Amino acid sequence: MIHPLETKSRPTSCVGLARHFDIWYVPGPFGHIPSNAATMSSDTVALAADHAGYELKNILAEELRARGVPVLDLGTDGPDSVDYPDYANALATAIKGTRAKLGVLICGSGIGVSIAANRHRGIRAALCHDTLTARLARQHNDANVLAMGARIIDADVAKDCLDVFLNTEFEGGRHLRRVGKLA
Repeated sequence: MIHPLETKSRPTSCVGLARHFDIWYVPGPFGHIPSNAATMSSDTVALAADHAGYELKNILAEELRARGVPVLDLGTDGPDSVDYPDYANALATAIKGTRAKLGVLICGSGIGVSIAANRHRGIRAALCHDTLTARLARQHNDANVLAMGARIIDADVAKDCLDVFLNTEFEGGRHLRRVGKLA
């Protein structure tokens, strides 16, 4: 498996490193790992939502905690109107800062949060409505953020999407070249 990770500085030596579209990969015993994997939270999932998605966010957070997955809850915590870009930006910053490996964003439709998150370099947010789109987002696009619409899908479908998203690996291969062009 290959995990692309944006880095600001380039290694001084290219021995043992592969470069693809300004993303560096370091060979490791379990496939390729990011060059700063020691600082990355390997299993923490960040969650954030606006007022339309806070109930679904809480349901998914409970689901993750029940499975023993560490959760970074970035809000919001109530039905009072808030601006979804603020929460998408917070989640993108958490992933880029290696506080979480993957993220889940929820708003009414999922569209706004996915647009806001995708403005950040290195973030690949995929708006998913079912398990097929969640699986393909990971397999083909190496999505690191699952975006969903609380007014579009119910909690059971969201849980299924989350499960598939977290348990699907990036295929690499021909998709690696394409994902590299997104950076």
